[in-house]
Amino acid sequence: MKKRIVRITAALCAAALLAGCGSIGSKDGGYYATEAAAQESGIYDSAAGSVDSGLVPENAAEAATDETAQKIIYNASLSMESTDFDTTREALLAAVEANGAWLESTSLYGTEKDHDRTADYTVRVPVGSYRAFLAAVGDAGSVLNISESAENITSSYIDVQARLSALEAQRDRLNALADQAETTADLLEIESQLSDVQYQLESYTCQLRSMDQQVSYSTVDIYLREVATLTPTGVTFGERIADAFGGGWDAFVGFLQGLVITLVYLWPVLLIAVAVVFILRKVWKKRPKKEKPPKPAQTPPPAEYPVKPGDEPKPKY
Repeated sequence: MKKRIVRITAALCAAALLAGCGSIGSKDGGYYATEAAAQESGIYDSAAGSVDSGLVPENAAEAATDETAQKIIYNASLSMESTDFDTTREALLAAVEANGAWLESTSLYGTEKDHDRTADYTVRVPVGSYRAFLAAVGDAGSVLNISESAENITSSYIDVQARLSALEAQRDRLNALADQAETTADLLEIESQLSDVQYQLESYTCQLRSMDQQVSYSTVDIYLREVATLTPTGVTFGERIADAFGGGWDAFVGFLQGLVITLVYLWPVLLIAVAVVFILRKVWKKRPKKEKPPKPAQTPPPAEYPVKPGDEPKPKY
């Protein structure tokens, strides 16, 4: 009896493996021949209010729930700035609520006093509201850039489905064998195999649910930065010159303001430095001057040749 159960179990395992391999091999069949795997990415530079998706189709919501449609995960990442940080942040949160999305993570840095605040948001958006949410984000602030990606997981999704079907069939056969078991040892062995099959079923079920959630809800990462002036977004040469001129003047004014603020912050240090210099100059002036030693008397150099008697120069009259 025990050998018979082992042979039956081996046959069930072989059938499950063949079913799984058959599902994987079906990638080359008609389903994949009619539709190519869509895995694209795009980067867009845009101004405020003009953000739109170049990847997500308008019928993405129906495709996410259609069992025969391609299973595609859409993700996006945006970088934006604003001179009114609080208003932009409230507009982003309102867009999240209006489009049925939810915040997966959020973080804030900086202080309002220093005007250097930044915010990071990870938003899960229903794929049907993805395009509307991006448009609302564009209206909330100045979008510097946006990148999108689409990952086709149809093959992995079908593979997990096939493995689930094979494991469910194997579980049903093991349950039937458990009903026919004649000894306790046979029953324990079947139950052990049933436990292993049940564990695999739960694991693949979790994978399938995770894929469904990723397909139904797109992930949008948003980075928001508070600035004094917006980054120039001119396209033509004249617009870029005008933006550069305005940006240079703003930078010069900001530099002067920062210099004045720095001097105000450092006034105690400057005051102490001036006092130290003043005291050192006073002390230096009061120091007695050192007298210079007298110069030694100069002796006439010796004659090169000795003067003989009678060779002295005679005086002129």
